[in-house]
Amino acid sequence: MDVAAVVKVMVGLPGVEEQEGWAGQPVFKVRNKSFAYLSGDQTRMHLKALREEQEALVAEDPEVYAPSWASGRFAWLDIHLELADPGELQELITEAYRLTAPKYLVTQLHG
Repeated sequence: MDVAAVVKVMVGLPGVEEQEGWAGQPVFKVRNKSFAYLSGDQTRMHLKALREEQEALVAEDPEVYAPSWASGRFAWLDIHLELADPGELQELITEAYRLTAPKYLVTQLHG
């Protein structure tokens, strides 16, 4: 999935803002809480997930998914965008958003 399509999915979610991260990379937030980061060269993405989901995706397809850090029930995925399935990536982005956004924004999602 190319980076323009990824950005379009993220900014199309209710209340999402693109900001500059601590190292100058794009970060996507909802209500000032981060759920996705693009790498500086925009070839990789760090995405919030549940710990179990991170483990399953990394085990299933280690060329696409790598573990990032984990804390509590959440873990972050390091995703190689060029190798990721577009449909699956869109689902993962939406799920990361659901894990982060307040319920009143989540109810505004379509589909």
